[in-house]
Amino acid sequence: MSDHTPHSHDAHEQPHGGHDHDHHDHEDKKGWGDRLRHLIQPHGHGHHAAALDPALSTARGIGALKWSLAGLLITALFQVGVVAISGSVALLADTAHNFSDALTAIPLWLAFALARRARNSRYTYGYGRAEDLAGALIVLMIFGSALVVFYESIQRIVHPQPLSNLGWVAAAAVVGFLGNELVAIFRIRVGREIGSAALVADGLHARADGFTSLGVLAGAIGVWLGFPLADPLIGFGIGLAILIVVGSAARDVLGRMMDAADPAAVELIETAARSVPGVLETHDVTLRWLGHRQRGELHVTVNCRLPTVESHRIAEEVRHALFHKLPALAEITVHVDPCECDEAVDYHPTAHHTGATRAAPTR
Repeated sequence: MSDHTPHSHDAHEQPHGGHDHDHHDHEDKKGWGDRLRHLIQPHGHGHHAAALDPALSTARGIGALKWSLAGLLITALFQVGVVAISGSVALLADTAHNFSDALTAIPLWLAFALARRARNSRYTYGYGRAEDLAGALIVLMIFGSALVVFYESIQRIVHPQPLSNLGWVAAAAVVGFLGNELVAIFRIRVGREIGSAALVADGLHARADGFTSLGVLAGAIGVWLGFPLADPLIGFGIGLAILIVVGSAARDVLGRMMDAADPAAVELIETAARSVPGVLETHDVTLRWLGHRQRGELHVTVNCRLPTVESHRIAEEVRHALFHKLPALAEITVHVDPCECDEAVDYHPTAHHTGATRAAPTR
């Protein structure tokens, strides 16, 4: 007996009375060490995204990109003027990175817009993967900006040039830090809320730029103290910092593209499904991200003597529980298996096609 229930969470509009929605309280009480790590790197997106309608979450992502693009362009244009009057290679590197960071908003913006399109017979899962592809492009753009920084820094070390207007360089560095940090906070917060790894990666990119702007300030101070190589050396250090950001962002984005799932989310699905009355065991849980939305599948075992309508009701209760536990979940398919209590029955007639064997009971 099998019952497939692949209905979408997007159409899941029945009232949720009697359900406790306090499962979003995962961000309370943290130590200062945890808060610092939380500031520098994103936490996992497994099941902590806010419960948002897909259209609303996409609109929030686009809104975050619009405002952050404007903020970074203003910051970078101010720095361009200071680069022209100072000749600072560290500030040039920071400015180039700021422009790169601003421009990364464009492919991500297009991806969010594309994700609004309805799925069809060709793209049966929809267009959410475009967001992950945009994230990969962002990683490549960050890496490219690091190469530019290394080149310019080496050139200035080999061919030193005097710096002027150090006060303006320091001011531009402070403006760069403030502009980037505000953009980073905005992008990372919205990216976490809607479950977008690409938007979080873009926010980390901005955060790295903010800290490298402080490096420009240190370089200007070093030149003022009589160490002219401080500027290109700081520029080189900025390049190394960018590479660290590239590694972190690439890990998250490529994980999404490879359908990596948070083990805690998989365990959560199994636990929630087993808690539904009538479910004897669960197995073969799969979960993937498509952009900032999730899709999943799982098998549940029920009493083989139950009528079809009762098995279907149990499957729907499982789906109902999972939609509450995983707010970013767009769709979940529940396959109902009967308990294998009759040895004369072949319960797996398709096993020779897949080579699959029955998973050990989890309950």
